[in-house]
Amino acid sequence: MFKDILLTVDLANLDDEMRAVEFAVQYARTFGSTLHILTVVPDFGLSIVGGFFPPDHEKTSVAKANAQLRAFTDKAIPADIRHRHIVDHGVIYRIILHYARETGCDLVVMSSGRKVDLDDYLLGPNAARVVRHAKCSVLVVRAED
Repeated sequence: MFKDILLTVDLANLDDEMRAVEFAVQYARTFGSTLHILTVVPDFGLSIVGGFFPPDHEKTSVAKANAQLRAFTDKAIPADIRHRHIVDHGVIYRIILHYARETGCDLVVMSSGRKVDLDDYLLGPNAARVVRHAKCSVLVVRAED
């Protein structure tokens, strides 16, 4: 049913991601799917903000995220699950939607995200934007309380 599954991982909140990872692993095992595990290094938003960081900050951040993602998947993804790592930089929901199309995935699995304040509900978090715009099914996994 699901040949390719895109699993999004927020490296800054790995404890909150574990339930989504468990769902993705179970789906991949059940359907013999390949997991495409994506993490996104957020951009600065305003170019003026980027001027305060060293010129190689983006490249260094992506390399660090790649190392963190690999270390995380070594622990969290069983050896029998086919998977690949994807690290990119930009606006989180846009990058997720890009790779959902790029990988031709049948399913996106992501956590619901952290509750910060009421603004998140009014403006819509990354998960809500992905659900609204993805061309495939999206499984939003809520953290256990």
